[in-house]
Amino acid sequence: MHIHNNISSLPAFNKAVITIGTFDGVHKGHQQIISQLLKEAAAIGGTPLLITFFPHPKQVVTSNKKPLYIINTPEEKYALLQQKGIEHIVVVPFDKAFAEQTAKTYIENFLAGKFSPHTIIIGYDHRFGNNREGDYHLLEAEAGKHGFVVKEIPEHVLQDITISSTKIREALLSGAIDTAERYLGYKYFFTGKVVQGNQLGRTIGYPTANLQIENEQKLVPANGVYAVTIAIEGRKDVYKGMMNIGVRPTVDGTKRVIEVNIFDFDEMIYGADLTITLHKQLRQEVKFNGLDELKAQLARDKENATSEFKK
Repeated sequence: MHIHNNISSLPAFNKAVITIGTFDGVHKGHQQIISQLLKEAAAIGGTPLLITFFPHPKQVVTSNKKPLYIINTPEEKYALLQQKGIEHIVVVPFDKAFAEQTAKTYIENFLAGKFSPHTIIIGYDHRFGNNREGDYHLLEAEAGKHGFVVKEIPEHVLQDITISSTKIREALLSGAIDTAERYLGYKYFFTGKVVQGNQLGRTIGYPTANLQIENEQKLVPANGVYAVTIAIEGRKDVYKGMMNIGVRPTVDGTKRVIEVNIFDFDEMIYGADLTITLHKQLRQEVKFNGLDELKAQLARDKENATSEFKK
């Protein structure tokens, strides 16, 4: 896969068939667009080209000070796109100047000027340019002037696009893991580095790996206990386990932590990167009356997680 970060020195793509978007989540709606992109490129012997942005446009143009958490880090997104068959990704630096250009300038200087596309494929609700003034109809009106073809994927084909990355974020932040998985078309995952904890779990028979997420914008799901699988950096095996996200109210914790108990595993892995895949939220975080009650609940959690993996 080729990731092009410098839009000032792009290669000459043969019969470029392009699509444009943030593609955060690479969810089922995005997958429909990608499938169409690959089919169109194959039909004309062209190069399928996916154009995306960094940072996320909403982080630049929104006046809302509430942080926007991303479903995929850039690295995760590129890996998912590669799995779907994308070989060329152009990453466009997104800033206010780019956002404020008129729709016609965007078409002339950016789309036509940088890519000389043979075909442009967009979803029915795609918008671009200052105040989102550009759409499929403007592209169609400008197509003859710039020598490209525009193909719109209609709403009835893109039924899943109405999911939207926003709805997936909402599902994850509310603990609705099954809903998020149905929208995404895959199980949600994130990667964290194992750091030193207080080792309380070890004293009650449930040692945990404390994780630190390096990308602060990566979405961490709702507090609670989850059945998860764990991939450890540098190892082929995938392990089963359970994870707690929360402040640990039973021991009067105040800092939000991510702790993973890997079943049938007792090794020191400080500094290793763990990729956690969520299978099910087992329960919400609650405060127990002491460590004995917590330990008894953890035994039930492990039993429930094990049952989940047997399904």
